[in-house]
Amino acid sequence: MNPQLLLDADQFAERKHKHQYRRDGVTEYITHPRGVLAILRNEFGVSDVETLAAGLLHDTIEDTATDYDEIQERFGRKVADLVSFLTKDKRLPEAKRERDYFAQLKRAPLAARLCKIADSLYNVRDSDAKHRPKAVKKAKKLLSIYKGAKGLDLAFGILRKELS
Repeated sequence: MNPQLLLDADQFAERKHKHQYRRDGVTEYITHPRGVLAILRNEFGVSDVETLAAGLLHDTIEDTATDYDEIQERFGRKVADLVSFLTKDKRLPEAKRERDYFAQLKRAPLAARLCKIADSLYNVRDSDAKHRPKAVKKAKKLLSIYKGAKGLDLAFGILRKELS
């Protein structure tokens, strides 16, 4: 494991998400990628440093002025590819963007799928009563598109338990 890559990814994500907050307007946004990292490592048992780095960086292209090339240059092609699978194309109209995004997630490699399930799990846990139904709906959609996929049993079990 290369702890320096994770430290660099954490610092990069913190810098890129500076001045961004969670829905409550108080919690710094960086708590979200760090929470996704914690789920990947502590609950899903992921030890691959590039997957963990992708978990930290999963929202940088979508929600900051970061692009694929910057991620690739700093963290390598594998991390950049994983982050790319986890990124919606905001240039598209919302309905098409969501359809394309879920199609993209469906063909994503296992590491990206684990990151997305961790992201969804974090969002379900972090949602208030008003936003929980939307978070649960997205989590259930993930369960349906990844049904039968190999390597997701532990993550699925944890997510299903959270939804029950």
